[in-house]
Amino acid sequence: MIQSVRGTKDILPDDIHLWNFVEGVFKKISSSYGYSELRTPIFEKTEVFVRSIGEETDIVNKEMYSFLDRSNESITLRPEGTAPLVRAVIQNSLIQQSNLLRLWYYGPFFRYERPQKGRQRQFHQYGAECIGSEFPESDAEIISLACDILKGIGIKNFKVLINSLGNNDSRDKYREELIAYLSNHLSELSEDSRRRFEKNPLRVLDSKDEKDIEITNSAPSILDFLDKESIEHFEGVKKILTKLDIDFTIHPKLVRGLDYYNHTVFEFQSSELGAQDSIGGGGRYNQLFTEFGAKQTPAVGFAFGVERLIIILEKIIEKDKLVQKPDIFIVSGLNPDDDYYISLVKKLRNMNLKVITDLNRRSFKAQMKESNRVGAKFALLLGDDEKNSNNITLKRLEDGFQQTIAFDSIENFNFDNQ
Repeated sequence: MIQSVRGTKDILPDDIHLWNFVEGVFKKISSSYGYSELRTPIFEKTEVFVRSIGEETDIVNKEMYSFLDRSNESITLRPEGTAPLVRAVIQNSLIQQSNLLRLWYYGPFFRYERPQKGRQRQFHQYGAECIGSEFPESDAEIISLACDILKGIGIKNFKVLINSLGNNDSRDKYREELIAYLSNHLSELSEDSRRRFEKNPLRVLDSKDEKDIEITNSAPSILDFLDKESIEHFEGVKKILTKLDIDFTIHPKLVRGLDYYNHTVFEFQSSELGAQDSIGGGGRYNQLFTEFGAKQTPAVGFAFGVERLIIILEKIIEKDKLVQKPDIFIVSGLNPDDDYYISLVKKLRNMNLKVITDLNRRSFKAQMKESNRVGAKFALLLGDDEKNSNNITLKRLEDGFQQTIAFDSIENFNFDNQ
């Protein structure tokens, strides 16, 4: 028997209600902040990610699904959403049409890594990007949007961690100091961190290796190297977040995993996920547009891992409450091609009711049993008597109450308040 590819997962009918609910929250909250959806292809030219994410990141080094197409061009299944979105903004001249863009995206992404709970090789992300503002209020808006999405889903027990990587001058000064410190511990670092040390020493701070963490706990703090501009930006973000009643924790070792961040970076964590407690995060990336040959354009954004949101949602909500159960199950003794039967089904569905019919020509008793199994609100009983009198018999399954309604007046019947 052919199985699904390792690291991919079918989303079954019993679970899709959770996904539909979460996707609905994405659309509703994004719209309330004035963000518009943008969809990019699921694959891009490989250079989109190599140039933007950074050659020495784990994503580019280990995790990308890349292949040569028939034109011998290197193509990559998208591993993250910001770089494709920036490519689309530049290619379609969106920033020339509006000097401030509020955009969101949602869809499947791909990384070759060890599958585990909440982390698959095909996974889903929601992300939002605010493009065109260099000011701290755009950072705060993005963080506020993310918090409101979590609350909209019903997730209240989460932490917001923030840090500043400063501007280029601040980071360069800190980089020199960090190199000097790590040089004294080079032999003690993990193999991955020694490799990162050569190319991008800040990413050593992102290591999950216990010995690396012990070493970096005593490393200099980047917050001590921020210049006036960087301090003012970070203070502005913190001030607005405080006025928005958003609790946050300053985490000086937070650098995130991608090379394009500067100034504000942030992460959302939930204890509901256990040790792997990150739900998502993001930050500011003022330099990313220049990597694509465009002029420097300030921007800030974030992304959530949807599978991780679903794991939390399963713990805090009864899945049955999200299921859209049928309004009506038609229990019919008429022939399936009977005009009266077909016209009734059509009329009910035109009323935007969720209507289920029997397709196996079962007995009345079997159909009634099925109407209860699927959780329909009403069983609509239809036989020769109803057809000859131009009526229908409606049975409320919750308590068995029955009533007869004229076919011609069914459009005036309020199914919601019965």
